[in-house]
Amino acid sequence: MRLRATIAYDGTDFHGFQRQTNARSVQGELEVAFGRICGHAVTVVGAGRTDAGVHATGQVIAFDVAWRHTLDDLQRAANSELPDDVAVVDLAPCEPGFHPRYDARSRVYEYRITETSVRRPLTRRYEWQVNLRLDRAAIQRATQWLIGEHDFAAFGSAPYGDVTVRHVMRAEWNGEDGQWRFTIEANAFLFRMVRRIVATLVRVGSGQLDPDEVKEILTNRDARRVKGAAPACGLCLTQVNY
Repeated sequence: MRLRATIAYDGTDFHGFQRQTNARSVQGELEVAFGRICGHAVTVVGAGRTDAGVHATGQVIAFDVAWRHTLDDLQRAANSELPDDVAVVDLAPCEPGFHPRYDARSRVYEYRITETSVRRPLTRRYEWQVNLRLDRAAIQRATQWLIGEHDFAAFGSAPYGDVTVRHVMRAEWNGEDGQWRFTIEANAFLFRMVRRIVATLVRVGSGQLDPDEVKEILTNRDARRVKGAAPACGLCLTQVNY
Protein backbone atom coordinates (compact mmCIF):
# COMPACT_ATOMS: atom_id res chain seq x y z
CA MET A 1 0.00 0.00 0.00
CA ARG A 2 1.00 3.63 -0.43
CA LEU A 3 1.26 5.65 2.76
CA ARG A 4 1.48 9.34 3.53
CA ALA A 5 3.12 10.66 6.68
CA THR A 6 3.90 13.98 8.33
CA ILE A 7 7.49 14.16 9.57
CA ALA A 8 9.17 16.45 12.10
CA TYR A 9 12.91 16.81 12.46
CA ASP A 10 15.66 18.92 13.97
CA GLY A 11 17.79 19.66 10.91
CA THR A 12 20.91 20.74 12.79
CA ASP A 13 22.85 17.52 12.34
CA PHE A 14 21.55 16.66 8.87
CA HIS A 15 22.97 17.57 5.47
CA GLY A 16 19.42 18.32 4.32
CA PHE A 17 16.40 16.16 3.60
CA GLN A 18 17.62 14.58 0.38
CA ARG A 19 19.49 11.28 0.46
CA GLN A 20 23.29 11.74 0.43
CA THR A 21 26.01 9.30 -0.55
CA ASN A 22 28.46 10.18 2.23
CA ALA A 23 26.45 12.34 4.62
CA ARG A 24 23.53 11.99 7.02
CA SER A 25 20.11 12.93 5.59
CA VAL A 26 16.49 12.80 6.77
CA GLN A 27 15.42 10.77 3.74
CA GLY A 28 18.22 8.30 4.37
CA GLU A 29 17.26 7.78 8.03
CA LEU A 30 13.60 7.26 7.11
CA GLU A 31 14.41 4.73 4.39
CA VAL A 32 16.70 2.75 6.65
CA ALA A 33 14.14 2.69 9.48
CA PHE A 34 11.15 1.68 7.35
CA GLY A 35 13.27 -0.83 5.46
CA ARG A 36 14.32 -2.59 8.67
CA ILE A 37 10.76 -2.68 9.99
CA CYS A 38 9.11 -3.88 6.78
CA GLY A 39 11.87 -6.23 5.67
CA HIS A 40 12.25 -4.75 2.19
CA ALA A 41 13.77 -1.70 0.52
CA VAL A 42 11.65 1.45 0.95
CA THR A 43 11.95 4.62 -1.14
CA VAL A 44 10.69 7.79 0.53
CA VAL A 45 9.57 10.83 -1.48
CA GLY A 46 9.29 14.23 0.25
CA ALA A 47 7.33 17.42 -0.37
CA GLY A 48 10.46 19.56 -0.19
CA ARG A 49 14.23 19.17 -0.10
CA THR A 50 15.08 21.26 2.93
CA ASP A 51 18.69 22.47 3.11
CA ALA A 52 21.31 21.40 5.62
CA GLY A 53 20.40 22.75 9.06
CA VAL A 54 16.77 23.55 8.19
CA HIS A 55 14.08 22.09 10.46
CA ALA A 56 10.56 20.79 9.83
CA THR A 57 7.38 20.21 11.81
CA GLY A 58 5.20 19.61 8.74
CA GLN A 59 7.27 17.83 6.10
CA VAL A 60 5.11 15.38 4.12
CA ILE A 61 6.43 12.11 2.71
CA ALA A 62 4.98 9.15 0.78
CA PHE A 63 6.24 5.60 0.33
CA ASP A 64 5.07 2.11 -0.63
CA VAL A 65 5.24 -0.77 1.84
CA ALA A 66 4.09 -4.32 2.35
CA TRP A 67 2.66 -4.21 5.90
CA ARG A 68 0.18 -6.63 7.52
CA HIS A 69 -0.34 -4.93 10.86
CA THR A 70 -2.04 -1.66 11.86
CA LEU A 71 -0.69 1.73 10.88
CA ASP A 72 -0.48 2.62 14.57
CA ASP A 73 1.90 -0.31 14.95
CA LEU A 74 3.97 0.93 12.02
CA GLN A 75 4.14 4.46 13.41
CA ARG A 76 5.21 3.22 16.84
CA ALA A 77 7.82 0.92 15.30
CA ALA A 78 9.18 3.73 13.12
CA ASN A 79 9.50 6.14 16.02
CA SER A 80 11.31 3.47 18.02
CA GLU A 81 13.70 2.79 15.14
CA LEU A 82 14.35 6.40 14.09
CA PRO A 83 16.99 8.57 15.82
CA ASP A 84 15.87 11.14 18.37
CA ASP A 85 15.99 14.06 15.92
CA VAL A 86 13.31 12.62 13.57
CA ALA A 87 9.71 11.63 14.31
CA VAL A 88 6.69 10.36 12.40
CA VAL A 89 3.89 12.71 13.53
CA ASP A 90 1.05 10.96 11.71
CA LEU A 91 0.61 8.17 9.18
CA ALA A 92 -2.30 7.33 6.85
CA PRO A 93 -3.08 5.49 3.61
CA CYS A 94 -3.26 7.55 0.42
CA GLU A 95 -4.04 7.17 -3.26
CA PRO A 96 -1.51 5.08 -5.23
CA GLY A 97 -0.57 8.05 -7.38
CA PHE A 98 -0.13 10.58 -4.55
CA HIS A 99 3.12 12.55 -4.79
CA PRO A 100 4.01 14.90 -1.90
CA ARG A 101 5.84 17.42 -4.09
CA TYR A 102 3.88 17.43 -7.35
CA ASP A 103 0.44 17.38 -5.68
CA ALA A 104 1.15 20.18 -3.20
CA ARG A 105 -0.73 23.47 -3.65
CA SER A 106 1.47 25.45 -1.28
CA ARG A 107 4.17 25.22 1.37
CA VAL A 108 4.51 27.29 4.54
CA TYR A 109 7.84 28.19 6.12
CA GLU A 110 8.56 30.08 9.33
CA TYR A 111 11.76 31.92 10.15
CA ARG A 112 12.59 32.97 13.72
CA ILE A 113 14.80 35.88 14.77
CA THR A 114 15.70 37.14 18.23
CA GLU A 115 17.18 40.56 18.91
CA THR A 116 19.81 40.06 21.60
CA SER A 117 23.19 41.52 22.54
CA VAL A 118 24.16 38.30 24.36
CA ARG A 119 23.91 34.88 22.73
CA ARG A 120 21.22 32.50 24.01
CA PRO A 121 22.77 28.99 24.03
CA LEU A 122 19.51 27.10 24.64
CA THR A 123 17.74 28.44 21.55
CA ARG A 124 20.64 29.02 19.17
CA ARG A 125 19.77 25.92 17.11
CA TYR A 126 16.32 27.28 16.23
CA GLU A 127 16.66 31.02 15.68
CA TRP A 128 18.89 33.68 14.19
CA GLN A 129 20.23 35.77 17.05
CA VAL A 130 21.02 39.30 15.86
CA ASN A 131 22.70 42.07 17.79
CA LEU A 132 20.42 44.63 16.17
CA ARG A 133 17.30 46.67 16.84
CA LEU A 134 15.07 46.18 13.82
CA ASP A 135 12.60 48.72 12.48
CA ARG A 136 9.31 46.81 12.36
CA ALA A 137 7.49 49.40 10.23
CA ALA A 138 10.24 49.39 7.60
CA ILE A 139 10.29 45.60 7.43
CA GLN A 140 6.50 45.40 7.11
CA ARG A 141 6.57 47.94 4.30
CA ALA A 142 9.24 46.00 2.42
CA THR A 143 7.48 42.67 2.94
CA GLN A 144 4.36 43.79 1.06
CA TRP A 145 6.30 43.74 -2.23
CA LEU A 146 6.69 39.97 -1.95
CA ILE A 147 2.97 39.21 -2.19
CA GLY A 148 1.70 37.95 -5.53
CA GLU A 149 3.36 36.37 -8.55
CA HIS A 150 6.90 37.57 -9.21
CA ASP A 151 10.15 36.42 -10.73
CA PHE A 152 12.25 35.73 -7.63
CA ALA A 153 15.48 35.09 -9.56
CA ALA A 154 17.30 37.64 -7.36
CA PHE A 155 16.55 35.53 -4.29
CA GLY A 156 17.38 32.02 -5.45
CA SER A 157 17.78 29.44 -8.17
CA ALA A 158 15.27 26.89 -9.41
CA PRO A 159 15.80 23.40 -7.91
CA TYR A 160 14.30 21.89 -11.06
CA GLY A 161 14.42 23.48 -14.52
CA ASP A 162 15.01 27.20 -14.96
CA VAL A 163 11.64 28.80 -14.08
CA THR A 164 12.07 31.26 -11.20
CA VAL A 165 8.53 32.71 -11.09
CA ARG A 166 6.70 31.90 -7.86
CA HIS A 167 3.37 32.93 -6.34
CA VAL A 168 3.56 34.12 -2.74
CA MET A 169 0.14 33.99 -1.06
CA ARG A 170 1.23 35.20 2.37
CA ALA A 171 4.21 36.97 3.90
CA GLU A 172 3.91 38.43 7.38
CA TRP A 173 5.85 39.22 10.54
CA ASN A 174 4.60 38.57 14.07
CA GLY A 175 6.04 38.73 17.57
CA GLU A 176 7.01 41.20 20.24
CA ASP A 177 9.81 42.09 22.68
CA GLY A 178 12.52 41.33 20.16
CA GLN A 179 11.08 37.93 19.22
CA TRP A 180 10.29 37.81 15.49
CA ARG A 181 8.49 35.17 13.43
CA PHE A 182 8.34 35.53 9.65
CA THR A 183 5.73 33.33 7.95
CA ILE A 184 5.71 32.90 4.19
CA GLU A 185 3.45 30.72 2.03
CA ALA A 186 3.97 30.12 -1.68
CA ASN A 187 3.10 27.60 -4.34
CA ALA A 188 6.79 26.62 -4.39
CA PHE A 189 10.18 28.02 -3.39
CA LEU A 190 13.53 28.51 -5.04
CA PHE A 191 16.76 27.19 -3.56
CA ARG A 192 17.57 29.36 -0.49
CA MET A 193 14.77 31.77 -1.42
CA VAL A 194 13.37 32.24 2.10
CA ARG A 195 16.77 32.69 3.72
CA ARG A 196 17.86 35.27 1.14
CA ILE A 197 14.57 37.14 1.54
CA VAL A 198 14.98 37.18 5.33
CA ALA A 199 18.57 38.44 5.07
CA THR A 200 17.40 41.24 2.79
CA LEU A 201 14.52 42.22 5.08
CA VAL A 202 16.88 42.32 8.07
CA ARG A 203 19.03 44.76 6.10
CA VAL A 204 15.90 46.87 5.63
CA GLY A 205 15.13 46.68 9.34
CA SER A 206 18.66 47.74 10.26
CA GLY A 207 18.56 50.74 7.90
CA GLN A 208 20.96 49.40 5.27
CA LEU A 209 18.24 49.27 2.61
CA ASP A 210 15.17 51.39 1.94
CA PRO A 211 11.95 49.33 1.99
CA ASP A 212 11.14 50.23 -1.62
CA GLU A 213 14.50 48.85 -2.75
CA VAL A 214 13.07 45.37 -2.25
CA LYS A 215 10.62 46.12 -5.06
CA GLU A 216 13.51 47.25 -7.27
CA ILE A 217 15.49 44.08 -6.53
CA LEU A 218 12.47 41.96 -7.48
CA THR A 219 11.68 43.92 -10.63
CA ASN A 220 15.26 44.04 -11.87
CA ARG A 221 16.06 40.48 -10.73
CA ASP A 222 19.31 41.91 -9.38
CA ALA A 223 20.95 39.18 -7.28
CA ARG A 224 24.02 41.38 -6.76
CA ARG A 225 22.01 43.51 -4.32
CA VAL A 226 21.10 40.51 -2.17
CA LYS A 227 23.90 40.01 0.33
CA GLY A 228 24.03 36.39 1.44
CA ALA A 229 21.42 34.27 3.21
CA ALA A 230 20.09 34.13 6.76
CA PRO A 231 21.40 31.16 8.79
CA ALA A 232 19.63 27.84 8.22
CA CYS A 233 18.97 27.35 11.95
CA GLY A 234 16.06 29.83 12.00
CA LEU A 235 14.09 28.19 9.20
CA CYS A 236 11.37 25.56 9.58
CA LEU A 237 8.97 23.93 7.11
CA THR A 238 5.70 23.99 9.05
CA GLN A 239 3.00 22.94 6.60
CA VAL A 240 2.31 21.54 3.15
CA ASN A 241 -1.17 22.12 1.72
CA TYR A 242 -2.93 19.89 -0.81
